[in-house]
Amino acid sequence: MSTTNANPANAPRVSGLFKSQEGIVLILAFVAFVAFSLLLPSFFSAGNLLTLVRSVSILGILALGMAIVVIGRGIDVSMIATMVVSVSWAFVLARSGYSLEVSLVIGALFALCAGVAIGILVAFGEVPPIFATLAAGSVIYGLGRTFFFQLEMQNVPPGHEWFSLFGQARILGIPITVVTFGVLCILIHFLLSRTRFGWQVYAMGNNPEAARITGVPSRPMILAQYAVSAFVAYGAGLILASSASAINARLFNSTMIYDILLVVVLGGIGLNGGHGKVRNVVLGTIFVGILLNGMTILNIDYTIQNLVKGVVLLLAIVIDSLVNPRDEQTSQQGDL
Repeated sequence: MSTTNANPANAPRVSGLFKSQEGIVLILAFVAFVAFSLLLPSFFSAGNLLTLVRSVSILGILALGMAIVVIGRGIDVSMIATMVVSVSWAFVLARSGYSLEVSLVIGALFALCAGVAIGILVAFGEVPPIFATLAAGSVIYGLGRTFFFQLEMQNVPPGHEWFSLFGQARILGIPITVVTFGVLCILIHFLLSRTRFGWQVYAMGNNPEAARITGVPSRPMILAQYAVSAFVAYGAGLILASSASAINARLFNSTMIYDILLVVVLGGIGLNGGHGKVRNVVLGTIFVGILLNGMTILNIDYTIQNLVKGVVLLLAIVIDSLVNPRDEQTSQQGDL
């Protein structure tokens, strides 16, 4: 009797998992990994797997910053501009006579100011986030190239080998980039699930009007979300620069921001806000990393890679709209 009663209770949980977006993406990631491992001998090599985890760690870190904003019902497409300009300017200052430590602090302050400025546009100017961050990204990059630095490639200042070694170091054999991603996942998870800030982010994303009525300081919270996103972008830029011993401003014109959105949406964080956890970012990062790495090994043309990513992103957005519909009724109820 007890066994018979237990099975039906457990069955919906298992079937529900694999009917959810998370379950589908998990299956697809596993299938893609097995397929690439069987079809591409070099895919399963230790060197390629190490390259894969390093590259996806940077993408995952950026996606964590984006996730906070998206859960709060926003979006930040200015992250790459903030990242390349703040880190590049810090390196320029270090070569002009400032100590590297002071230069890095100035770069961090610039990133935070950029995030706060975007937050002001969204919170007080009531500019839609997609337009505010799209315009702000162009302004930030334009200011950087006009007043802060001329060369697109900015190398780590000479005499600071410790900075480059930081990105190439390992802890118990694990690359520091992967360790940093893991630690940041734990911190963001704690921030979202165990703090008042996290509760307010979910409340704002789920139902802004209800959150405002219950006393959530919406405008300061919006500023805080974009400031955190900008600071995470700066940190990711430092890790990327320390790994490659340089930062390339051309990343602003790359598809990197779309890769970040692909990770967030594909992982299961609803664009309507109020939905998603850190595990969604981890899942999306793994799948997108496998997909990008496999296409690179197959030597697929860059244009075709962008086409594939665009189609996958579009499908993910459609799935998100179906899984997390938001009409007038659900908006009033605050349901996702």
